[in-house]
This record gives sequence, C-alpha cells and structure tokens, in this order.
Amino acid sequence: MTLVVIPALMLMAALLSALGLGRRLASAVTLAATATALALAARAALLVAAGRPIVDISGWVSLDGFGALVLVVTVFVCFLAAIFSWGYVAEHWHDVGRISAYYAHLNLFMFALVLVPVLAEPALVWIAVEGTAVFSVLLVAFDNTHGALEAAWKYIALMFMGAAAALLGFLILFWAQQSSGGGVYSWDGLRAEAPHMPVPLVMAAFLLVLVGFGAKVGFVPMHTWLPDAHSQAPSAACALLSAIKTTVALYAILRLVPLLPAGTVSGVMEFTGLLSAGVAAFLLLQVGDYKRLFAYSTVEHMGIIFAAAGLGGAGALSGAMLQLVAHSLTKSFCFFAAGAALLVLGTREIASVRGLLRTSPVAGSALLFGALAIGGAPPFALFLSEFSIFRAGLERGHYLVIALLVIFIVIAFFGILAHVNRMVFGSPPGDSGARPGHTAAPQPGTGGNAHLPFRPRLPATVTLTLVLAAIPILVLGVYQPTSLHTLASMAAAALTPGGAP
Repeated sequence: MTLVVIPALMLMAALLSALGLGRRLASAVTLAATATALALAARAALLVAAGRPIVDISGWVSLDGFGALVLVVTVFVCFLAAIFSWGYVAEHWHDVGRISAYYAHLNLFMFALVLVPVLAEPALVWIAVEGTAVFSVLLVAFDNTHGALEAAWKYIALMFMGAAAALLGFLILFWAQQSSGGGVYSWDGLRAEAPHMPVPLVMAAFLLVLVGFGAKVGFVPMHTWLPDAHSQAPSAACALLSAIKTTVALYAILRLVPLLPAGTVSGVMEFTGLLSAGVAAFLLLQVGDYKRLFAYSTVEHMGIIFAAAGLGGAGALSGAMLQLVAHSLTKSFCFFAAGAALLVLGTREIASVRGLLRTSPVAGSALLFGALAIGGAPPFALFLSEFSIFRAGLERGHYLVIALLVIFIVIAFFGILAHVNRMVFGSPPGDSGARPGHTAAPQPGTGGNAHLPFRPRLPATVTLTLVLAAIPILVLGVYQPTSLHTLASMAAAALTPGGAP
C-alpha cells in the first residue's frame, strides 16, 4: 500500500501541524513526512522502471511509468520545500499560531499534489487537481496584504471557472467510454476502450479539459493569474506552485492525448505551446519583479513541453518528459534562490537590487545559477532536454515549430540573463543601497513582516536547500541515469495512441 501511504503522510503532517503544539514541531513533522515519502516514492519509481507497475487498489490507485516520473519529482520538491521552510519560517514568524497555520496549509497543498500521479480514476484526478487549487490559494493569500489578497481572488476565480470546464470534459469522456461498451473508468481502461470510443466526444472532452486544466498550467491566454499568485506566496509555496502544481495539471491533460487517433490534436498542442512560449518570452523582457520573472518563465516552459508533446514520435515525447522533469527541478531551485535574495534584501523589485553577489555571495551565486539553468545553458539539465526536443523535431520534419521554439527560448534566455546580470553584478546603489543595519522599504509578499532587515547571512537550512536542489540540475545535464531514461521512455509510450501504458 505504498501509494496510499505517501499522501497519508502529508495529511498526517497537516493534522499534527494544525495542533500548534510547538514552534519546531510542525517543521520537524513536515520534514520527517516528506523525507519518508521521498524514500517510498523513489523505491516505487525504481520498481516501475524495472517493469513492475504498482497497483494498490485496482482501477483507483496505481502507478505506471508516467505517474512514477511525476510522483518522484513531486515528492523531491516537497522535501526541499520542507527543508527551506525551516529557516524561512524562523525568519518571518514567531508566534505558534501563524507557524502552525503555514505548515498545515503547506502540507495540505503537498497532499493534493502527490495524490494526482497515484490516482488512476479520472474523476478522482479532477478532485485532486482542484484540491491543489483550494489548498494553494490559502498560501497565496497567507501574507494578508492587499497584493496577496488581490492575487488570491484572481487566482481562485480563474481556477474555479476552469474547474467547471474540466469537469464537463471528464463527464463527456465517461459518456464516450460508456457508449463504446463501458469498462473500468481509469486511465488504463480508457486506453483499452479508446479505439472504440466516438472520436468527436473524446475530442470535445480533450478540448474542455485543455481549457479547464490549461488555466492551472498557465497556458496563454489563461495565464494572467500565474505571475501574481506565484510572486505573492511564501517562497517555498512559490516553488511548489511553479514547479509542481503546473506540472500535475499538465500531466492530467496529457493523459487524454493517447485516447485520440495519432495526430488528431497535434496542431492544437503545437499552437497552444508556441503561443504560451512566445508570449511569455516577450513578457520576460519587461518584468520588474524577480519572482514574477521566474513565474513567466514557467509559462514559457509549459508551452515548450506541450508543443514538444504535440510533435509526436518517441524522441519528441521522451524529450518532453525529460523537459518536464528538468523544469520542475530547475524552477524549484529558482524560487528557492529568489527566496534567499528576498531574505537578504527584503525587496522583490529588480531595479532595487544591484551587486547581490557582493552583498550575499550565496544568494547572488544561487540566483545566477538559477538564471543560467532555467535559461537552458549548458551543462544544465534543461539544455539536454531541449536539445533532445530539437533533434527529434528536426528528424520528423517539424522545421517551423522547432525554429519558433529556438527563437522564443533565445529571447527568454537573454531576457532572464539581462535582469539577473544587473542584479548580481551591477554596482550597489550608493547610500540608498542595502547595508548592514539597513531596513528595507515595506514590500508585499515577505511573510507578513512590513519591514525586513538586511541579512547578509542566510539560515543554514536555506543554504542546504540550495545545495541539494542544485545537485540533480547539474548531474542530469551531463548524465542520465538508466532508471530515468526508462521512466521517460515509458511515459512517452503512455502518451502514444496504442502504446504500452
């Protein structure tokens, strides 16, 4: 019952955190729960990679290659968020009630996130994806500032409008399956019945789910909530929002692709992906908040993954799966680095930050590392996955799509580096710059404190998080473990009509 235990750990941690029994108890419980869940998820992923799919409750709770890939990345980022939160929370809040509330909300959010890849029943997946929206909005609004509350209202309005469309899509999908003779309403059951289901009904279901869950992914033009929400939440929550929440929503959309004949929705996927990547790339050029900078980058990368999946073929699909993993790992690092910079300087404004490398070598180095990695520079993980997508697309003759993707990625790369270069290497502002003893101007999204003092030294757990998060980004840029390659190939097969689940 491994797949049942993993989300149960998060739920138990949420309940214990809500009790408010001590300032350190919630941190310790959350860290213990995520560490245990990571060990269980890694073991489950290795079993699946070895050709042993896990079925805890037939038709309801199971794990294949695609699910295992998403699960292990999700739990790893949750583990990093738990470590980061330990020191981050100590810097921001000192009353037990607020700390308990933060960890209760965080664990509920993580509970919903890990449910998505382990559930095999589409209706339950819809509930879990909507659960990620319900629980994460509590974190978006957690600072209780005007900006945070405005972002939360915009977020929840778009999320629930999307929820209605996605629910209708899954109901139509159930109708399509029943009209073909019925069977078990699960991902595997739908794949088995796919050749017999009416294509117009399945197409309608796919488009409705694309609109509904596409709002959660942040596809253009449904992306407007994303930079607001991802910049207002506490930094650990931002990492989960940008790196994982968007990923699990995209996972649910992609599960519907193999239910249609090959190539049926490839044009829709390529157009949606290119539109998102292109709009986000140009928005990156004029952003003024470094957390929003990384949020817009999420829109770009979700577009790249979706366009790559639309190209079809084993190579492009495997590249898309590697891009999904690399983006989740890299984007979580970027938000942890942004959180470190916020702790040091107390401002999110790009124009107010200069010479960060001299002010705080750790925060400055991390921000530069994150910018290079998320921009796709070698030898980082995203470079390898993007190269795989380009090669596969060219081999299949998709020259226009690949050319546009390259252009958008280059624009985004220079946009990100231009901003981060000024922040890290620019000259600190004369007497108005941050110095020891200086108190930054009031900024929203800083954990409830109106003023954050200058902190050149970061909490040890923040530094540890940055180190642990950086390791897989570097390793996967030069070496791809056999188990990861196997899971990516299995995930690609699960997205191919008639492929092995």
